Amino acid sequence: MDILPFIALAPFPVLMVVGGLHDLTTMRIPNWISLALLAAFLPAALLLGLAPLDMAAHLGVGVAALLAGMALFALNWVGGGDAKLLAAACLWMGPAGSLPFLLSSAIVGGLFCLALITARRTIPAFPGLPAWAARLLEPKGDVPYGVALAGGALLAFPASPLVAAFVGG
Repeated sequence: MDILPFIALAPFPVLMVVGGLHDLTTMRIPNWISLALLAAFLPAALLLGLAPLDMAAHLGVGVAALLAGMALFALNWVGGGDAKLLAAACLWMGPAGSLPFLLSSAIVGGLFCLALITARRTIPAFPGLPAWAARLLEPKGDVPYGVALAGGALLAFPASPLVAAFVGG
């Protein structure tokens, strides 16, 4: 097995997890994470032999996701970092992988929200908790949806066209 395609695929799960953890602990997803995903896509797609038309389709899905994320941000339903991470993930997942990614993210997000609601009702705010954990336990606090996006990405990525090209090639 050639190691280069594996290395080319590695940025996606790694950066998605970094984005989810960063959102969990700071309620922010830095732009560099989405930009790094964007920059890593083209070399990965080329190395895995994705056809130019397929790359254009991936780009189209990423742009559509960015526009949808901007609309959700304008409605104050998601943060700006969430919208950008969503778009970068859809770029990697492409037309065939974006729906499984979105469904997986919705399921992970729902479970995470249920766990967070339960924790907020049952776990008292201890004085010794780290600031990020205390913020998560605030009864009416925000939900770091980057966690759901990261979980959905990890669940859906094995079925993505890029991984299929790696396994098949």
